[in-house]
Amino acid sequence: MEVSFFGFHNFVIMPRLRQFDEQEVLTKAMELFWKKGYHATSMDDLVKFAGINRASLYSIFGGKKELFNKALEHYRSTNSNAIERFLSHQTQTKEGLRKLFYNLIEETLTDQDCKGCFVVNTTTELIPGDDEMQTKLRANRDAMQKAFHSFLLKGAETGQISADKDLKTIANLLFTFFNGFRVIGKIADDAQELQTSVDTILQLLD
Repeated sequence: MEVSFFGFHNFVIMPRLRQFDEQEVLTKAMELFWKKGYHATSMDDLVKFAGINRASLYSIFGGKKELFNKALEHYRSTNSNAIERFLSHQTQTKEGLRKLFYNLIEETLTDQDCKGCFVVNTTTELIPGDDEMQTKLRANRDAMQKAFHSFLLKGAETGQISADKDLKTIANLLFTFFNGFRVIGKIADDAQELQTSVDTILQLLD
């Protein structure tokens, strides 16, 4: 099973048969929840799409909410790891961020289902009203902001960013922009326009 995040292709490889099967089912559940949302996805939908009988689904993952939580965490961790891995290989701060956002544009505009971001979709669908989910989403926000901040700090240390910049605020803004981008991307069709928006916000680093 191959899943694309920001231009990266992530292959799920598990050592034992049952573990591989469970991971495949989890990935399929993630895709379905990501496309349809929590409330619009029924257990029947999951059974049919994942190719597993209902009893096995309950036995391995628990109920629908438990499966949703695991699917969201699978998306979140894979997504975060892909971003951190990408940034770790960038030596130029501003251009590295530009590449990240340009990759996001390409992936967003080529997604025929216009799914956007699973985390953002979950936030708009389940918050407020789900305190447990709110805690998880805040943790995701903190992790993403930290990743951006760490990358900006490396840029400041190498003299690519002025030391007097408020890097924490810029990191938070990049996170906000990143998530808003996934929402706008659902209805956008002009790559050049989106790239211009990226270029404009990156002027904060000049």
